[in-house]
Amino acid sequence: MTGTATYRYSNTSILSVAVADAPTVVTSAEIDEQLMATYDRLELQPGLLENLAGIVERRWWPTDVSFIDAAAMAGAKALADAGVDPHDVGLLIDTSVCRARLEPSSSIEVHHRLGMSSSCLAFDLSNACLGFVNGMQIASLMIDAGQIDYALIVDGEGSREVQEATIARLRMPETTRGDVMNNFATLTLGSGGAAMVLGRADTHSAGHRFVGGVARAASEHHDLCVGDFNGMRTDARGLLEAGVAISTVTWEDALKSFDWTDLDCYVMHQVSNVHTAAITGALKLDPKRVPLSFPLRGNIGPASVPFTLAMHQDQLVAGDRIACLGIGSGLNAAAIEIAW
Repeated sequence: MTGTATYRYSNTSILSVAVADAPTVVTSAEIDEQLMATYDRLELQPGLLENLAGIVERRWWPTDVSFIDAAAMAGAKALADAGVDPHDVGLLIDTSVCRARLEPSSSIEVHHRLGMSSSCLAFDLSNACLGFVNGMQIASLMIDAGQIDYALIVDGEGSREVQEATIARLRMPETTRGDVMNNFATLTLGSGGAAMVLGRADTHSAGHRFVGGVARAASEHHDLCVGDFNGMRTDARGLLEAGVAISTVTWEDALKSFDWTDLDCYVMHQVSNVHTAAITGALKLDPKRVPLSFPLRGNIGPASVPFTLAMHQDQLVAGDRIACLGIGSGLNAAAIEIAW
């Protein structure tokens, strides 16, 4: 396996991390009810989303709320929490997987919505569920280099359209058991927004230091999870096995460079019960130190790691050491450390 990268940052701190929570609750029981005729015909048991994946519910945005709306709402909250003027931000990155168009970039509309300076560099960064962590890496490089004082990373995801399309497709009479299994992961998705403000550590002593981390790639698995505007096809077993394998290698590589033998909190990309248990077991982590958001929010893609961190930040205290673990289709994996 190739594609190793180990990195450390000397002067970057996280000043805030915030969420935009979608308001419409959609339970797994409601989805099962819509698919009951298909389950009966194919002799499938309902309840897999809740009993196996552990996802009781997920959220949807109202139809008049866009992915850009979600990203901008989270970004505005993060800036307010950090006490940073939008005009002082030198970099804006939108890492959303969900998008309604190919161009212009989503970031440029978020830039406009938030009233940011014309000197603020804005662009989209896409790398499946690992995009937000990659955005943190790029922002930290620019802060450490002295090119910018502040960076804002945003992400807005929505599962409503793809899940409505998938449910409609699975209700068709020609649907097979294989179709249901291949589309199972689509039904675990959720909606939400997340954002983070990063700044110079030497001018923000109360910030949370972004220490560094390790990334690895296993591109031979690029075909295990493929999504487009209409749906997502996933080899769930293959993705789990390959995900555990690359996570284990990434973690072992990180332990060679970082003292991560006894951290206070492990914020994982949120997928399901099965995924969390497999990764926690493989890395020999204490499950009590792994906060969860997927049972009530589902898999919110690249927003998942910052969303979970933000939802549990009130439980963290100064001096806590946190590892954030992410996996993205492709496959790519990363493990990073934050000194709270």
